[in-house]
Amino acid sequence: MKTLSGKEFAKLLERKGWVLKRINGSHHIYKHPLKTEIISLPIHKNDSLKHGLQKKLMSIAEINDSEL
Repeated sequence: MKTLSGKEFAKLLERKGWVLKRINGSHHIYKHPLKTEIISLPIHKNDSLKHGLQKKLMSIAEINDSEL
């Protein structure tokens, strides 16, 4: 699996219909209009997301490896 930075993952979320609701420090909070879950995405410069965190966020957002 290719690891993405927080900024790259944010762009992917927005393409999938997630909307940025607010920013709390370095965390961007995303909400999808048709889902109850929220995603708190850490954006720290261009650092890539940790493997486990990215995998968890991908499962919440229903993103598979081929979409990366």
